Amino acid sequence: MSIPLLNERDINFLLYELLDTESLLSRPRYQEHSKEVFNAVLDTAHKLAEKYFANHNAKGDAHEPRFVDGKVEMIPETKVAWQQYAEAGFLSAHCDMDAGGMQLPEIIVRAANAYFSAANTATSGYSMLSVGAANLIDSFGSEQQQQLFLPPMREGRFSGTMALTEPAQGSSLADITTTATAHEDGSYRIHGQKMYISGGDQNFTDNIIHMVLARIKGAPAGVKGISLFIVPKFLVNDDGSLGPRNDVALAGLLHKMGYRNTTSTVLSFGEQDGAVGYLVGEPHHGITYMFQMMNEARIAVGTGAATIAYQGFNAALDYAKGRPQGRLPDQKSAQSKQVNIIEHADVRAMLLAQKAYAEGSLALCFIASSLFEDSQTADSKSARLEAHLLLDLLTPVVKSWPSRYGLKANELAIQIYGGAGYIREYPVEQLYRDQRLNPIHEGTEGIQALDLLGRKVISQNGEGLKLLLIKIQTCLAAARKHDQLAEPCEQLAEALETLQTTTQVLCAHLATETNKTLANASVYLDMFGRVVMAWVWLQQADIACRALAGNPHQEDQWFYRGKLQTARFYLLRELPEVEHQARLLQRFDSSALDMDPHWFAGN
Repeated sequence: MSIPLLNERDINFLLYELLDTESLLSRPRYQEHSKEVFNAVLDTAHKLAEKYFANHNAKGDAHEPRFVDGKVEMIPETKVAWQQYAEAGFLSAHCDMDAGGMQLPEIIVRAANAYFSAANTATSGYSMLSVGAANLIDSFGSEQQQQLFLPPMREGRFSGTMALTEPAQGSSLADITTTATAHEDGSYRIHGQKMYISGGDQNFTDNIIHMVLARIKGAPAGVKGISLFIVPKFLVNDDGSLGPRNDVALAGLLHKMGYRNTTSTVLSFGEQDGAVGYLVGEPHHGITYMFQMMNEARIAVGTGAATIAYQGFNAALDYAKGRPQGRLPDQKSAQSKQVNIIEHADVRAMLLAQKAYAEGSLALCFIASSLFEDSQTADSKSARLEAHLLLDLLTPVVKSWPSRYGLKANELAIQIYGGAGYIREYPVEQLYRDQRLNPIHEGTEGIQALDLLGRKVISQNGEGLKLLLIKIQTCLAAARKHDQLAEPCEQLAEALETLQTTTQVLCAHLATETNKTLANASVYLDMFGRVVMAWVWLQQADIACRALAGNPHQEDQWFYRGKLQTARFYLLRELPEVEHQARLLQRFDSSALDMDPHWFAGN
């Protein structure tokens, strides 16, 4: 039996029951579409993902890209997958029809891409970055830049990257040293080196468009002096034809534990006369512009983490159903028949945790995608603003929670497989390695934590947090109508009060005792995420209770009871951890902050 990429029943539940995606059809932008069109797009994505992406997931891992004579060599299936994805229109699916796109809602595009990520997270990474780079040019580039670069990027002839990180700087973008010098023709000459650039070189597109952060000579120090540049691998003539190779050299490939078929590169800009770059927008606004692509990528990383966790759960569930081993504790006779391991309570607990993490993560990412859609196309300005505020607050959680607990889910999948779990003949070993990159991709846990507590929670006088609290209280009011949710509701109500109190205590000291307050920001991020995920699961449980009241057919009963039981499991077993976290945070535990570096090794 082949392991499904995701769960079509769950995708439909998320899109049309948790989120009223069908209501988007009433918005002017989508009136020419229908639910049938949405589902046809998802069906196409599912089929392409299974045929052209899943077929080389293991092969791309075993035969990672090679650096040969200054060029990249890759398995040929990668190019075929890219071409199929591009020809189906997914690189421009969100674009206006007038621009050659399908004019699809963000939530449908994200759901479609979830299939590709579940099938092959490494190969799907190229398209994610390319779409983000094109969106950046579309939002902030000049008309000439848009005309020159967007058509080939939307069609798949060019790919795109984000080139931020430098060897000596890592995530500290304020300290980048790559320079840009103005040239008499209005372009710039870029000098510097970037590393960990995913998709920074490959052999399946005609050109690669690097979105590069650099500092114009004489610019202010810090983030206020950083600008954004388009730096193509090959120069592009005014008629769209390719010119000579730009001064961008592939210095080498980095060898990762996962995502192996996504090239991770070291790029040298300007080893000769300087790489030709084109300023995007205004000077010194590069970080502001780049945050658009970074936030898109953070949601994409969260979604990718959710799909890897989902794949691990599906595999572990399939294995547990068919693997006989041992007997139940009350069966003492050695002559009694062995049971499949799914009958053991410990295995069921691990499967429930995986289901909670994987399905909950995907639901969270779909909620974020729906909020992005509302921020762009909701009927009123106030609705668009509210969606933007809530998404801005939740983005650190959307990136970090699926990455952290997706990894835990994949670890549990290995545990269920037992000895078979950590050998490469079974899929969960690779899934774990792929997943391990996500807590670092697009900002580590610590960076997301500082963003949440140090900025997002207090932004605009806490309006985003107020909106979230209203959403959770509304959910609680609806869920309390069901007797079977009384205990989970009480647990969430207590956790919500704890979160509010803890947030108030921390924010009161943020300005005067900044280092001490932020010393445990990662604990706060996890605490915040637990409450958010409890809200996500209680929404699903409320829907399940209402559906079960209608006495649906057997398979739907199983589906909704699975949702209800998983929600109970999460809220009653995972959520209470916030009480311990709150005590640690409210007493401003400084054990890590006070640790002298000399004490670690005694020298």
